[in-house]
Amino acid sequence: MISNVKSHNEEAQLPRDCTFSPQDWHVLSQYWYPVAQASEIVDKPVAVKLLDVKLVCYRSNGKIVIARDLCFHRGAPLSKGWVENGEIVCPYHGFRYSCEGKCTAVPAHPDTKISPKLKLIMYPAVERYGLIWTSLASSEENIPECAGWDDPDFLNVLPPAFDIAGSAGRQMEGFLDVSHFAFVHTETFGDRSNTDVPQYEVKRIGNELLAEYWSTVSNYGKGQDNLAPEGFRWLREFRVFPPFAASLTVYFPNNGKLMILNCASPVSARYTRLFSPISRNFDKDASIEDTISFNLQVFHEDREMVEAQTPEDLPLDLHAEAHIPADRTSIAYRQLLSEIGLGRIYTS
Repeated sequence: MISNVKSHNEEAQLPRDCTFSPQDWHVLSQYWYPVAQASEIVDKPVAVKLLDVKLVCYRSNGKIVIARDLCFHRGAPLSKGWVENGEIVCPYHGFRYSCEGKCTAVPAHPDTKISPKLKLIMYPAVERYGLIWTSLASSEENIPECAGWDDPDFLNVLPPAFDIAGSAGRQMEGFLDVSHFAFVHTETFGDRSNTDVPQYEVKRIGNELLAEYWSTVSNYGKGQDNLAPEGFRWLREFRVFPPFAASLTVYFPNNGKLMILNCASPVSARYTRLFSPISRNFDKDASIEDTISFNLQVFHEDREMVEAQTPEDLPLDLHAEAHIPADRTSIAYRQLLSEIGLGRIYTS
């Protein structure tokens, strides 16, 4: 965790050209989101964006640093600079900043005392599940649980980040939806002859949701050996962590478990970067590349729908769209987003 993060006055300012309503932005800024894969952050600064805020992410002597992607001298992006001796160097005039954000050198005036006001806006950083997490307005962690990741009995797989020209709310709701399998995922695991959605319940546990969905829809991919006995009932257990994260545990035959953490990171109101750590306790010798390829195909199938939906944002007014019993989880999810303070007309 980074110390000496920015002041509350700085974090309260909306980003320029903010695509969110002020109310939604301030609510969403209180939560943690992944912004990059840990393997991407090596010896060069990387530009990322969260809630319309441009950030730079880099390693300083092994420590992850996240800051506003801005040198306050003349507004140059630090992500175009470089890291030298643990300090990030501005590419425009060579200003240097320590991992705490303090300016340590102004090359044009090497002997002049540097004002303490010349510093970066810093954000907390946590490396977990192979991802780099941060929050724009909260240093108190609220990172969702990924139960299988630290379990030695599970194999961990991290597909590449996946960009979606759609809102995080729409992506999340698609992940929670159980009635689209037969129509959207026909090339991966869906079955047009198995469209029935059995009754299921959604439970509220504190600030989270839990839905246990039993059905005969197989989770084996097309072309894979189906090891499920005849009549096997598949349990899909969804947990929702507001605002834009959810886990799915699929229970396979022979006590197999597949766990996916769906993290929809809101780059802007209508652009999402999806991160999805995956863990399983079976087929540990199977090709990781095949696992990644299969999941990317599923993501592609979902993306086509998310990017085409109208309105682009997720309506929290339950009268704005029609609902069916299969939508229990998404209805509860919309209600939960309203409870945390997001606007009731539309939100991303």
